Amino acid sequence: MTLRPALLATAVLLALPLAACVHAPAAAPAAKPLTTQEVLDASTPQDWRPLDPENTLYVQLESGMVVIELAPQFAPEHVANIRTLARGHYYDGLSINRSQDNFVVQWGDPAGDELALRRPLGGAKAALPAEFSRAAEGLAFTALPDVDGWAPQVGFVDGFPAARDPKAGRAWLAHCYGVVGAGRAMAPDSSNGTELYVVTGQSPRQLDLNITTVGRVVVGMERLSVLPRGSGPLGFYTEESQRVPILAARLASEVAPEARANIEVLRTDTATWQALVESRRNRRDEWYVHPAGHVDVCNLTVPVRAVERKPAAP
Repeated sequence: MTLRPALLATAVLLALPLAACVHAPAAAPAAKPLTTQEVLDASTPQDWRPLDPENTLYVQLESGMVVIELAPQFAPEHVANIRTLARGHYYDGLSINRSQDNFVVQWGDPAGDELALRRPLGGAKAALPAEFSRAAEGLAFTALPDVDGWAPQVGFVDGFPAARDPKAGRAWLAHCYGVVGAGRAMAPDSSNGTELYVVTGQSPRQLDLNITTVGRVVVGMERLSVLPRGSGPLGFYTEESQRVPILAARLASEVAPEARANIEVLRTDTATWQALVESRRNRRDEWYVHPAGHVDVCNLTVPVRAVERKPAAP
């Protein structure tokens, strides 16, 4: 028997699953991706953390204060030495002696190479082991989803840009803008925290695993990045008048609570941080035509905010 076209069409419909015969509702439009500012506006108090006063160094320049968060989880012996030097006021009266274009700003004792003139270290140690990396185990490492040219994995640890090699079981701070390191000579173990530098250039990641990194600037980078470039080799100032004096350097724990910088930094182990990372990987601001779909660890700046100080109880 031959089915007529109308009957054939009916037979085909009856053979299909019921869902295929019903028009599916129109899909809801995808939610507009959040911008970085919208992510921050939606953050909660639990997404932020205060700085630990014992690991916060205030460096006072004539132009204002630079706030450094120290990283004892990566360089415990160097950070301990820096704390001792700060408590002994070692850095007071020293100077910024180097500003190399697209690289670093460095400070310390301008007579540091002349051992007879070097300042006494007080209780700080003159010699320390190199702390280029540490065991990766025990670190709360928040990895980024994108590849890196310098390490098998990159991400953040407590707000610090970091890298790790899972096979070797090692982790280290990445040389990103604002990272603070301990200057050294040729010998790997020749740093002790008396000479410090801040990365002011485009992420010299070739320094990773070659020098001890001790922290990062969280406030005041603009006071360092605008300093006149030195005309000497490697950007060192050739005239004493060019050096920028360090008026004082104090741990926040040495400063009265009401006089401390009342700031918080965004935690990097939360869903809010992951949303912020995505907002930077795929920029959806109206200006952007093509979202990159990739972000470099050194292109992510951990947000910092000032918080209102609570009035003292009567």
